[in-house]
Amino acid sequence: MTSFHSVLWVGLALLAGLPAQAKYPHRFDAKVEQLLTKEFLENSALPRVVFTGSSSIVRWQNLKTQFPHRDVNNLGFGGSQFSDLIHFYDELIKNQRPDLLFIYEGDNDIARGKEPGVVFEQAKELITRIRSDLPQTRIVLIAPKPCLANWAKRDSYRKLNALLADLCDSQDNLEFADVWSAMVDDTGVVLQDLFVADGDHMNTKGYAIWTEVISPFLD
Repeated sequence: MTSFHSVLWVGLALLAGLPAQAKYPHRFDAKVEQLLTKEFLENSALPRVVFTGSSSIVRWQNLKTQFPHRDVNNLGFGGSQFSDLIHFYDELIKNQRPDLLFIYEGDNDIARGKEPGVVFEQAKELITRIRSDLPQTRIVLIAPKPCLANWAKRDSYRKLNALLADLCDSQDNLEFADVWSAMVDDTGVVLQDLFVADGDHMNTKGYAIWTEVISPFLD
C-alpha cells in the first residue's frame, strides 16, 4: 500500500469515529437559512427574546402567543446538538442580538452517546462566546428534559443538568430553567402522560409544564 493510501485510510478511520455533527457540519444549512427569514417585529420597543435549540423548541409553535409581552423569535432546529449551535452561532445568536436568550441543547447530545463532561465543555464554549460578544444578553439554559424514549440514559442527563445548573449558579446573567424536576414525580420517575407516541417529543401537557417553568424568566 502506498503512503498516500495509508494516510487516506487512517483519515477515513478517524473520520468514521467522529460523531455525526463533526462529519457533517453543514447538514443544517438549508434549515438555518430558512430560519433566518424570521424577523423581529419592525420598530418594536418590546424586549427581543430568542429561543433556539433542538426539536423541543421547534415544536413549541405558540411561543409568540404565549408570551405576547415580548418580541419572541423561535430559531429552533430539530436534531441539533451544542456543537451545531456553536457552528451556527453568528447566524442564530450573535447577529440576532437578543435581550434574552433561551437555549435548549444537550438532549440530542446525550441521546447520541456523548459523555456529560464533553457536552458541558461545549456548553461552556458557547456561553463564553456569547459573553464576549453580547455581554448584556441574559441567557437561560433549559435543562435537557426527561423522556420515555431515553429514560435508560437518565443518569447521564442528570449529570449534565447538575453541571449546567452549577455553571449558572457561578455566573451573573446566566440562569437555569429546571424543566427536568417539573417533569418527574415525587420518586424521580418521568411522568408518563407528557409525550406523544414516540415517547420523546412533548404533547400539550408537557408544554404546559414548560410554560409554567419558563414564564418567570420573562416576567
